[in-house]
Amino acid sequence: MSDLIVILLNAATLTSILMLVGLGLAIIFGLMRVLNLAHGEFVAIGAFAMVVAHDAGLGFVGGLVLATAVGALGGLLLEWGIVRHLYHRPIQAILATWGVSLAFQQLLQLAFGTGARTVPAPIQGAVEIMGTAYPAYRLLLIALSLLLFAALAIAMRRTSLGLDLRAVIQNREMAESVGINTARTFSISFAIGSAVAAIAGALVAPLVSILPQIGVNYLANSFFVVIVGGVGSMGGVLAGSAFIGGLDSLIAYQLSPSLSRAIVLLLAIILVRFRPQGLVKP
Repeated sequence: MSDLIVILLNAATLTSILMLVGLGLAIIFGLMRVLNLAHGEFVAIGAFAMVVAHDAGLGFVGGLVLATAVGALGGLLLEWGIVRHLYHRPIQAILATWGVSLAFQQLLQLAFGTGARTVPAPIQGAVEIMGTAYPAYRLLLIALSLLLFAALAIAMRRTSLGLDLRAVIQNREMAESVGINTARTFSISFAIGSAVAAIAGALVAPLVSILPQIGVNYLANSFFVVIVGGVGSMGGVLAGSAFIGGLDSLIAYQLSPSLSRAIVLLLAIILVRFRPQGLVKP
């Protein structure tokens, strides 16, 4: 029972991170149909923002605020300077964002060096759950991720920006014909998606060794989360992240992390083959 509780909570932790990274990607990919290969680097930016905040004495909350601001600004500049000119040229968009990804990695390496950085968790100790001790920070991470996901889901349903965004996802031409400013919607949505990825990086920072290439580890999984769950659906992001994160944690308990990740991705490919619309139909 103790091992089962740990496996389930580890799965919930990984699912929470993938949910946020995948949500940011879903907003961008679902809306603009742009394969943003620099999306993982915003996770790295968020993690290093937490490092900067810790070194400056700003604390955990200050790190989250800094990660959000830097992620949103970086996403806005990327969309404005590069991506908006390539909406109708998907191959060029892939190459351009891949180049941006490499540039971000080199800039982070120049700024912070090649060595791994670490930051302490804001809360220490463990919480006992059914007789099993589990790190308190991991439970906080799960709670914060769910709160952010719920807040964005409500915003998508209740705010004018959310309604505009959903309208553009469903039919861009019809949205433009009724007066929705799609260019502004694209810019804001790209900034939000990048900020969410940066927040994910800031949240995971106390749990990992922070390297300039850390975002690469989350890029492929985030694409699988969106595709497996269903493009254009927040419910799909939740289902996809639970599928990828849950299976990865369960299989990694018995096999090596590399082999378990390969098996999970193979199962995801098989699922997409027989259910191309994803687990949740938009």
